[in-house]
Amino acid sequence: MENDNFTTLEQGAWGGLLGMHGRMMRLIDADLQAHSHISHVEFEVLLRLSWEADHRLRIHDLAARSVLTRSGISRLVERLEQAGLVVRERATEDRRGAYAVLTEVGMTHFEAALRRHVAFVRRQFLDLFSEAELEQMAVFWQRVETAQANLELGNGIRPGN
Repeated sequence: MENDNFTTLEQGAWGGLLGMHGRMMRLIDADLQAHSHISHVEFEVLLRLSWEADHRLRIHDLAARSVLTRSGISRLVERLEQAGLVVRERATEDRRGAYAVLTEVGMTHFEAALRRHVAFVRRQFLDLFSEAELEQMAVFWQRVETAQANLELGNGIRPGN
């Protein structure tokens, strides 16, 4: 019969990931608020929009790629819109959905935040590891991501559902 508890090694690996993730998210959020007056989830939305060739994504696609629900993303987009960082545009192809579109002001604000954020992430995380360790870590995360994607496809689970 399999043990119902984590081994000491598993506790170190899993507990370490959970603890580090929680601390990093708090530190990242505090840092972004201090220099750019945006939350980590707001930064994530601006980042995802900046990665798109036309700086726009359907709101339901943003939700599928985020930890937030569709209504949570919708409220967040509304806050970013009030700040002038994004605009919401109706989807002309089906008239049911809407796009979040990064504005010029939003891109300028994001780029300033990004410079500070990259320096922070390097200082607080990336610089703690060698290049070989970072390469190995990237392989680990890809392995987990692939397994999760396969599980989602096999069970009909889609992110954001």
